[in-house]
Amino acid sequence: MLRQSAETQTLYAELSERLRALEAARSFASLSGAFAKKRVRDGDYWYFKTSAGAAGQREYFIGPDDRATQAVMKAYSAGRAEAQAALAEVERLCAMLRQGGAMLTDTPSARVIAGLASAGVFRVGAVLVGTHAFIALGNLLGVRWESALRTQDIDLAAGRVLHVIVPQTEADLPKALDALNLGFLPVPGLNPKSPETSFKVRGKALRVDLLTPARGARDDRPVSIPRLKAAAQPLELLDYLLEAPVPVPLVNGGATLVNVPDPARFALHKLMVSGRRQVFEQTKAGKDRQQAAEILATLYEDRRGDIGLAVKALNQRPAAWRTRLRRELAKLPDALAAARTLIVRGLAN
Repeated sequence: MLRQSAETQTLYAELSERLRALEAARSFASLSGAFAKKRVRDGDYWYFKTSAGAAGQREYFIGPDDRATQAVMKAYSAGRAEAQAALAEVERLCAMLRQGGAMLTDTPSARVIAGLASAGVFRVGAVLVGTHAFIALGNLLGVRWESALRTQDIDLAAGRVLHVIVPQTEADLPKALDALNLGFLPVPGLNPKSPETSFKVRGKALRVDLLTPARGARDDRPVSIPRLKAAAQPLELLDYLLEAPVPVPLVNGGATLVNVPDPARFALHKLMVSGRRQVFEQTKAGKDRQQAAEILATLYEDRRGDIGLAVKALNQRPAAWRTRLRRELAKLPDALAAARTLIVRGLAN
């Protein structure tokens, strides 16, 4: 990997802080739309109709046509100006990050991920996994990866139950994809009776896959995730990734705040998964090991304790997981011998 400059890392930290502040302050003023007055029975009332977007067009009741309601609408205008200024600052920071060599998400994928975020998918616990998460982790760790990163497969993972109390309790993932007007269609599974867990744009590489932790080796049937109004494909070992997500900016022309796995857990998970790949998936297995190696090399230099914490968490899992990890660690390049020794020493028998 190549180190990003100190200036670029500082800009990224500032972008992260601003996006988190915007997310925390998300309010009525962040909605695009217009006020409309309606005559209802014996009086006039004001409503606010949002612009059609990832969450669809919605109408909110504001109040009767009186002084208090006028004050609300005036406050909206002021807050809207502040929100636009904040977004302009985010775009300025992103432009500087692009010039500084930050890792970028391709435009089509960034548009889809931004639409999902706008619909609240990440606010209800979804975590971005796969190569797009790997790109975001590069910026988080202040490096540029050497791996080939061309993909428009967007992998989202979500637990079956939301364990964190959040203001928003559900998001409509299929509706959010449909609102992007890109032509996303459900991808039928092998069993026509099972619900679809993937969505794809016909004739293009854009694809969204929804995953959830398996509850056993034989748990491979799609399951419903009610808060996302979609079904997900169970995947073994996935719960290890979802326990400690990190909110990070995904950078393109603008930026989107997403959840990604803890970097050390991501690397160890990549190694364990690589050993489970089928013969026809050996290219993907090689990519898994390459991404794991690059992250572990960075963490061993800069955040060695993070590796120890990830290993400690793995010790709470079945012994078979650790056996797989030991086997895959042996395949890492000799340059990572010290990191490999650190991990092996931390693993329980």
